[in-house]
Amino acid sequence: MDKKRVAIPLVCHGHSRPVVDLCYSPVTPDGFFLISASKDSNPMLRNGETGDWIGTFEGHKGAVWSCCLDTNALRAATGSADFSAKVWDALTGDVLHSFEHKHIVRACAFSEDTHLLLTGGLEKVLRIYDLNRPDAPPREVDKSPGSVRTVTWLHSDQTILSSCTDMGGVRLWDVRSGQIVQTLETKSSVTSAEVSQDGRYITTADGSTVKFWDANHFGLVKSYNMPCTVESASLEPKYGMKFIAGGEDMWIHVFDFHTGDEIACNKGHHGPVHCLRFAPGGESYASGSEDGTIRIWQTGPLTHDDSDEALVNGSVRKVKVSADEVSRKIEGFNIADEGKTREKEKEKEETGNE
Repeated sequence: MDKKRVAIPLVCHGHSRPVVDLCYSPVTPDGFFLISASKDSNPMLRNGETGDWIGTFEGHKGAVWSCCLDTNALRAATGSADFSAKVWDALTGDVLHSFEHKHIVRACAFSEDTHLLLTGGLEKVLRIYDLNRPDAPPREVDKSPGSVRTVTWLHSDQTILSSCTDMGGVRLWDVRSGQIVQTLETKSSVTSAEVSQDGRYITTADGSTVKFWDANHFGLVKSYNMPCTVESASLEPKYGMKFIAGGEDMWIHVFDFHTGDEIACNKGHHGPVHCLRFAPGGESYASGSEDGTIRIWQTGPLTHDDSDEALVNGSVRKVKVSADEVSRKIEGFNIADEGKTREKEKEKEETGNE
């Protein structure tokens, strides 16, 4: 691939503070969707293909550190510095459940079957909430050795993966026993952990290294040194032939999975890149930055037959989305008044800002 090719991303404005987490939904009958978490306390939902803003989830009173969508993109969940995790109706924007914690919630994740919500944060406790019985006390997994930075599920919700802010390694917990059964050793703290779409790999970013682990036998498959300290990495989900990484140098680097060679370097953000995720089909990926913007980048053809999804004459091919698909999401959504949000932001001092 020609490294001199200039990629032109779709730029998504709206957040007034740094974007710190991104999550795509799987493909649904209405398309797929992208949720973003920001220190401005207002998570946003977008059309995953076009980046078009659908609505803002209003209710948190502190920085939102984590966000996710369930399998059908019908519910969203967020973890915040206001000591709460919230579950939202993704069609209306209403709060369905608010789970109070005793400290900042840094991470949250829906189980694969969508019935459970996992949370973790500065309390050093992993909690599992049964969304079918939201008033019941959560199940508390054994105490984490450090402040929880990331959480995710694997092995059909039988295993939990977590990393800590203040120490290296990724811990794998057996859900039935609540005990750590394996630790994937890293020198630096893991700031990003992702399970591949096919369930084969765990992708981690720690310091200036991106590692790929066997998700079933837990051996280290590949480890690549990065050109800078990276905060996030994501493996292309369809063929697994490339991966992306971003961090302090404000660029998004694209690498060959098998060789580690850099394929492309996309520039555009005006601050460190905090989060990166591939779209479910691998045809694009999103980046979130300290500069408060989200950028959606086309990957180019995944195979020689997919040329219609490439950059055409240096510009991004527009994706056609039916009006019905988007209107079903927009209808009834509580639309935030951006001016009001910015005014409120100036008046109050944000909680938990790092």
